[in-house]
Amino acid sequence: MDEAAVSRDHVGSLERGLAVMEILARHPSGMTLTEMAEEAGLTRAGARRFLLTLTATGYATQAGRVFSLSPRLLTVARTWLGGASLWAFAAPIMRSVAAQLNEACSAAILSGEDVVYVARIPGRRILSVSLDVGTRLPAYCTSMGRILLAGLAPQELDAFLGQATIERRTPKITDRRLLANAIAKAKADGFAIVDEELELGLRSIAVPIRDRAERTVAAINVSTQSARFSVAEMEREILPVLLEAKQRIEDFFVV
Repeated sequence: MDEAAVSRDHVGSLERGLAVMEILARHPSGMTLTEMAEEAGLTRAGARRFLLTLTATGYATQAGRVFSLSPRLLTVARTWLGGASLWAFAAPIMRSVAAQLNEACSAAILSGEDVVYVARIPGRRILSVSLDVGTRLPAYCTSMGRILLAGLAPQELDAFLGQATIERRTPKITDRRLLANAIAKAKADGFAIVDEELELGLRSIAVPIRDRAERTVAAINVSTQSARFSVAEMEREILPVLLEAKQRIEDFFVV
């Protein structure tokens, strides 16, 4: 499609409205009209129209001067995720991984600076982090995020590293140079291990899920407490199980 056709078909107001929704999603405690106008680069009148439209359609709520996203958006997301045939296919495979290792097995996709959980099979042991389908976590400090970032094109990864919010959650990696090195290692290794970067006492290992064109479309991981598996044991005992599951899930793209 040529650029002129794309321009004719591009709905700028929809794009700006979606941007407003994404900004609201990053501020779960809500935002005022002025705050939204400043962050979205809109006039107060423009921000007001978008926020009131979202409120009228049930995608946002208003309490006084504060606007917040409503649960309706989560319902839409869950409907989409529930209908995604790949994860219906992958669920029994992930369940087998969780049963074999007695640990949780999850799948996620990359969304902006975060990973979004699209499937999760809980383990028999309890983790301190509460996770479910729809949960968002920072990509930079999670194993699935790390391996998904490794699958980006160089220019996309450079853009991520240049603008991503990187905060100290534990005394581990917060330096962008070290993060870039860790992503490069994950790309070379074909897997990523994150050792107590999201939360102290929590380790995870992830591998990419690629389609027929060798594009990374998702990731699966196993998460565990550091007291149960050392990093070396994760690579020796968990990685082979994940790689087998990865191959079986990727078979979905060739059937």
